[in-house]
Amino acid sequence: MYGNIACSKLIQNRMDIYLIDGTYELFRYYFAVPSTTDANGQEIGAVRGVLTSVLSMVERGATHIGVATDHVVESFRNDLYSGYKTSEGVPQELLSQFPILEEALEAMGVMVWPMVEYEADDALASAAVKASQDDSVKQVIICTPDKDLSQCVVGTRVVQLDRRRDILRDEAGVVAKFGVTPQSIPDYLALVGDSADGFPGLSGWGEKAAALTLSQYPHLEDIPKDWKAWHPSMRRARLLSESLFNAWSDALLFRTLATLRLDVPVFDSIQDLRWTGSRPNFEEYCDRLKLPDLVRRAALAGSGKSHGR
Repeated sequence: MYGNIACSKLIQNRMDIYLIDGTYELFRYYFAVPSTTDANGQEIGAVRGVLTSVLSMVERGATHIGVATDHVVESFRNDLYSGYKTSEGVPQELLSQFPILEEALEAMGVMVWPMVEYEADDALASAAVKASQDDSVKQVIICTPDKDLSQCVVGTRVVQLDRRRDILRDEAGVVAKFGVTPQSIPDYLALVGDSADGFPGLSGWGEKAAALTLSQYPHLEDIPKDWKAWHPSMRRARLLSESLFNAWSDALLFRTLATLRLDVPVFDSIQDLRWTGSRPNFEEYCDRLKLPDLVRRAALAGSGKSHGR
């Protein structure tokens, strides 16, 4: 009897974990909100947008949050492939806001992972795996529309949320969108490429061909080298086979680029992600960002008086 009661309490107390792509959010707000500068002329508009957005999640009931950022755009993947994405072409007014965002979020009491050697996506993937292994976690919600992160989706336990369009995607949703399971997403991206990350994919391979092929053969190594052995539903088998196996080393490299790391140090305990209120220096950041109301809102949220808590 007592065991059943304890189990029931554990189920009731399980929490959702929100993992936020801070790089995506900063880019999104940079191009969506009017320019705003602080007293020194530093652009802060995007930081204001992200900070307000994250606090609104807390006000609506989010209790455990982690934010990953690309403190430096370049990563270990640039050493693997010269064409991989860099900070070239990114407005300096945007790049200069990353450290401000990281410091402001920490002052608000949110755990932040500023990535240098790895990418923000690697931190999110590592955090998702670690959080999902904790029995006290009800669901892990990765907040980003980035297709790379679809490889981290597991059933309905680890899901992906596009906050801008309010689309929640579980494993069935990933299959519906891409035509492959989450485990095949790196193979899929290796074939079709990822323009956002700077690698082109393989000649002749489009989304439909990749989805159909990987739905039959989940990973590149599973695809028969003899095109005559391919499933009869697959059109242009000979041309696709030649393209794949003539560029086999490229395909494996592109898959490596698309595969997220799961060993990035993120947190020791799930309680490290619990939001317990802002820090004493949060008011200073709010003054700089011209957001005095956030101090009051954070205080209310911390006392449990905000709407939805």
